[in-house]
Amino acid sequence: MSSYTVAALYCFTRFADPASIAAELRVRCADLETCGTLILAGEGINGTVAGSAEAIATLIAHLRTLPGCAAMDVKYSHAHGAPFARMKVKVKAEIVTLGVGDLDPANQAGTHLDPADWNALIADPDTVVIDTRNAYEVAVGTFERAIDPETRSFREFPDWFDTFAADLKAQGRTPKIAMFCTGGIRCEKSTALVKARGFDDVYHLKGGILRYLEEMPEAESRWQGDCYVFDERVAVGHGLKVGDYATCKDCGLPYRQGADHDCPGDASGAWPHRA
Repeated sequence: MSSYTVAALYCFTRFADPASIAAELRVRCADLETCGTLILAGEGINGTVAGSAEAIATLIAHLRTLPGCAAMDVKYSHAHGAPFARMKVKVKAEIVTLGVGDLDPANQAGTHLDPADWNALIADPDTVVIDTRNAYEVAVGTFERAIDPETRSFREFPDWFDTFAADLKAQGRTPKIAMFCTGGIRCEKSTALVKARGFDDVYHLKGGILRYLEEMPEAESRWQGDCYVFDERVAVGHGLKVGDYATCKDCGLPYRQGADHDCPGDASGAWPHRA
């Protein structure tokens, strides 16, 4: 297969028996010869899968029949070669790990904004813009004026935000908060967290950076750099054009090809691959 359709998807819903759904999906994905990863939990499904156009269409149609998944968010792109080595279907406690168990992203998340409304919101100097991704992702590209929490994993975000929120409240500020991530899923949880911490005007970019780069004309864009992605493309730019980044085989960090890379070595434990 020379051309692959890539589908990044997630849906927060309630699965009574995610293990049985996963078992069925392992068989179905093997039959369709897809590659990638699907993660299931009691709170829903998340993943990125690739295969022929027909196989991905068949798989997505099936996933939409799962409880609560009819309106599942899916973003499509294309790759010339297989972006993943194999197919994995996993069952975990969370479909994206934040470590705050009392959240209900399906009902408590912030307000979704399309790219045009997002541009207007983050142009307001009084809006606090937060990049919810990890430091190595932010280093590849981010929105103008965005705050980098400098996290190594999403689990670190709640502690960072609690410190940040305390500073805001000490200043007597309850600003509008705009949050974004790669595909939208981390913001479903992070905005629910922020609202649970007492902030009401909380917004996030619908479909994440990937949809923004796909839909927003570059001349009108407020994005700077490329967007790191968790597959062999490494990074993409406007129009989802593959960038000129590679992944260091020793540390796992992305770096621009042809540029100097200050590799920290094996001690980093390849932490970039933890969302």
